[in-house]
Amino acid sequence: MPHDCSLPVSAAGVYAFDARGIAKRFRHAAIFGALDALQAGETMRFCNDHDPLPLLAQIENHFGTQIQISYVARIPGEIVIDFLVRE
Repeated sequence: MPHDCSLPVSAAGVYAFDARGIAKRFRHAAIFGALDALQAGETMRFCNDHDPLPLLAQIENHFGTQIQISYVARIPGEIVIDFLVRE
């Protein structure tokens, strides 16, 4: 069953972030700001229309092992990734 990013995530500590509604020139800044705002043990569930491989490399370079990256869905046009802040 595909994930619907328009619905709020009900699990405690999981916060939805739908990048599709953010202007491209603001996206990376908004994503990094959201990741910086998370506390240990919290997850940002990221939705996008394309696989953001350059962004993932930037996140890994900036945060190192502090952020765990896990794909929830990897369907063309529907990419869902969990970013978990490790404790």
